[in-house]
Amino acid sequence: MNDKKIISAIEARDEQMLAFVVQKFSKLLWKIAASILINATSAQDVEECVADVFIYLWQYPEKYDPDKAKLSSWLSVVARSKAVDSYRRITRKREISMEEIVVESLGYAENDVADEEKDKLRSCIEGLDEKEKELVIRRYYYEQKPAEIAVALDMPKKQVENRLYYVRQKLRKMMEKQEGERS
Repeated sequence: MNDKKIISAIEARDEQMLAFVVQKFSKLLWKIAASILINATSAQDVEECVADVFIYLWQYPEKYDPDKAKLSSWLSVVARSKAVDSYRRITRKREISMEEIVVESLGYAENDVADEEKDKLRSCIEGLDEKEKELVIRRYYYEQKPAEIAVALDMPKKQVENRLYYVRQKLRKMMEKQEGERS
């Protein structure tokens, strides 16, 4: 069955066709959503994200243009977009414990980290741009590996590793600058 027939049936509110689409594309969309939401949320949230894609298709079938892309490609883009939105919503909701980032990024044992050091690091992290913050949080809070971050952010793994290196260097310099200003 071709994509034009599928979308026409969904526009005509054929629930069986929607069930067919759900069965056909669920695994693909699950993999896409899970690659972004891994370590950030539960399997139920990944399922909800995938369900949101199918709800979106049901509510707005006219947004899909079979002349521009395959249905699987379009659904994949929608899934990625919904997963990224969900990830951002989840991370905004949580109060992120910078203590864990301190321990990982600067190599301190948790008991050795003074409150003043934690505050300095929090302040420095707040001074990073959004992309840098996301890299730090994904790597040191959610403990994602560079390969996982690369998939989630649609970047080459080497670029993720390089950016993490430069962000760590930037944080160290920012910490040193704050130390110099207080002396």
